[in-house]
Amino acid sequence: MKNEFREESEIKTKKKVKAEPALHELFLDLIRDTYWAENHLQKTLPEMIASATLKDLTSALQKHLDLTVKHVQRIEQVFDTLNEKAVARKCDAMEGLTKEGGHIVERTEAGTATRDAGIILAAQKIKHYEIATYGGLTQLARTLGLNDIAEVFAQTLSEEKDADFILTEIAENCVNYKASEEV
Repeated sequence: MKNEFREESEIKTKKKVKAEPALHELFLDLIRDTYWAENHLQKTLPEMIASATLKDLTSALQKHLDLTVKHVQRIEQVFDTLNEKAVARKCDAMEGLTKEGGHIVERTEAGTATRDAGIILAAQKIKHYEIATYGGLTQLARTLGLNDIAEVFAQTLSEEKDADFILTEIAENCVNYKASEEV
């Protein structure tokens, strides 16, 4: 059997006319988790920005911080659409990822490309978590027949993928080479 890559637009999601209450509750719980994660990221990204040296990296991280503010607002709009109060539930994964990023900064020398490389890696771990999260939320929203909400999450997913791509470009085209030359 041949395993073929399919474009996102080719993937069809089966929809139930009446979604199970358990799936809807899971969906809400995951949105609350994501809301906490994005709010937490708003608080921790400035530390990464301040610790980075390369102008392109600080600029990319600042753009991500600006998008994170928008992501929080979008999640609040999703809560409104669902007629739910915007309540956050602690996201242990995001807390762990941001702590790990802090440890990388602590263990590397300030002003070095090595620290910048570590910051990029930490930021990409966060991006990949967010990509998985928003991809899953998009599909759950579609399954639940919440197409407007699915589009909101799909837009955020696209932005997260773009941010990851930019970080990869910075690492591959500059930072990793500079870091490899440091003593």
